[in-house]
Amino acid sequence: MEITVVDVPERERFEARTEDGTPAGVLTYQLTGPIIAYTHTKVEPEFEHHGVGSTLARAAMDDARSKGRTVVPICPFLSGWLEEHHEYDAMIARSHRRIR
Repeated sequence: MEITVVDVPERERFEARTEDGTPAGVLTYQLTGPIIAYTHTKVEPEFEHHGVGSTLARAAMDDARSKGRTVVPICPFLSGWLEEHHEYDAMIARSHRRIR
C-alpha cells in the first residue's frame, strides 16, 4: 500500500492518503514563526499497524528540516517515534512544558 502525505497549511495538518485518495491519517500542528509544535497524530483504525503514523512523522519532520524549523513534539506518538530517529535530534526543542 502506497501512502502519500501532503501539508494542508490552511487546516494546520499533514494528511496521509492511499493511492485512491482514502484518508489514512493526520498529524496536526501549530506554527509560530520558525517553531512548529506537532500536537496530535491520528491514524484511521483500518490503517493502524501499517506504518501510516511513521510515514506521517517522517514527512512532517523532513518538511520542518527543509524549512529550518525548530520542532516541539507535543504529540506522544511523535515523541516516541523521535526517540528511535536520532537523525532529527538537532531540530528538537528540548525544554518545553508537556501539555496533557
